[in-house]
Amino acid sequence: MYIVHVHVHVKPEFVEDFKQATLINAKSSIKEPGVARFDVIQERYDPTRFLLIEVYRTKEDPSRHKETAHYLRWRDIVAEMMVEPRTGIQYTNLYPNDGSW
Repeated sequence: MYIVHVHVHVKPEFVEDFKQATLINAKSSIKEPGVARFDVIQERYDPTRFLLIEVYRTKEDPSRHKETAHYLRWRDIVAEMMVEPRTGIQYTNLYPNDGSW
């Protein structure tokens, strides 16, 4: 598994619009063959902060995801909603090990 945590800080006036656009993207993303999981999490005490937890089957799948129409649409819609550029941190799954490495 190949895991990416995407941290997003949204302008307060765009929180609801960001949530709507992001949930649409997530629902489409989970249908991709290379996506094992796609979570959208909102911080409890600062609702302007979000974490997207993206779990891919291979290292190539994040690149494939970024070529999809739904991702490109989401990227363009939310670009001006962010306080700062989103940041992604990449992880490798250690446990449970699904045997792929």
